[in-house]
Amino acid sequence: MIDSIDSSKIKVGGVAMKTIKQVSDLTGISVRMLHYYDKIGLLKPSKFTDAGYRLYDDEALETLQQILFFKELDIPLKEVKEIMASAHFDKMQALKSHEKLLILKRNRLNGLIELVNKTLKGENTMSFKEFDMSEYFNALEEFKKEHEDEVIKNWGSIDEYDKFIEKSKSRESELAKLAIKQYGSIQKFNEATKKNFSIQEANMEYLSTIKKEDLGYYLNKEDELNKKLISDLTKDTSLKEIQQIVEEIVNMTNEKWKFLKLDQVDMGENYWGFAAENYISDPMTIKLMDEKYGNGVSKFMGEAIKFYSENNR
Repeated sequence: MIDSIDSSKIKVGGVAMKTIKQVSDLTGISVRMLHYYDKIGLLKPSKFTDAGYRLYDDEALETLQQILFFKELDIPLKEVKEIMASAHFDKMQALKSHEKLLILKRNRLNGLIELVNKTLKGENTMSFKEFDMSEYFNALEEFKKEHEDEVIKNWGSIDEYDKFIEKSKSRESELAKLAIKQYGSIQKFNEATKKNFSIQEANMEYLSTIKKEDLGYYLNKEDELNKKLISDLTKDTSLKEIQQIVEEIVNMTNEKWKFLKLDQVDMGENYWGFAAENYISDPMTIKLMDEKYGNGVSKFMGEAIKFYSENNR
């Protein structure tokens, strides 16, 4: 039975309730959609009036907020229902995850807005079609289906691989720029990706026969050259002595690829320019290199490799 009613809220058993119209006005979700959420069991009303009208309490509104967060991340309603119905669903943990993903989405949108502004000013004439990475993401999904064992071996689990794909999607515009920098166009990048997957598939049996100590030779050599390159971070990266070490790194890398039978892999027209960009601006690369060799190392190596790539084409 309704205790009281005013223009903003209804009280039932001393608990404040909102009508479906009020919830619609508050959230921007149509009454029709709220009816649909009820129908599929995603969001049930807290109570009904004697006349059969739906009422929602604060707990229901919190649930609706969770649904809207998931919806903002383009997760299908069927999956949202399964996630929220799970015994392992943790509201606070979900909010933390939503925050991280929404920040990534916001950063991506900010990047696109910046691109639009540059285009309007005549600074950039690229179309958004050139930044469509869907073919690349489809290739990643196909690779997962066809090489599940290889995925688990390299990523630890299918879940971790899926997280890698989702993180890549959140950085789509950034990855597109890097792909264009390395290959010249998204089309060439997609063609190279498919070709490289085929080469990797053909070489899988050979790669599984490589002895740990043989691969260790190249890893140790790489480590020695990196340490040699960063022995003095105060030096100008364009110095001849620095560039000679970078050239040694390039030659050693080519030798390693040949040993692994990956020398036919299409690394693009500007692989080392792409690598330099990673060292300079990719958070994961910076974290890995700086933790291994010391603060500022990744940027120094990136600047050295960038100079090499720009002067040895």
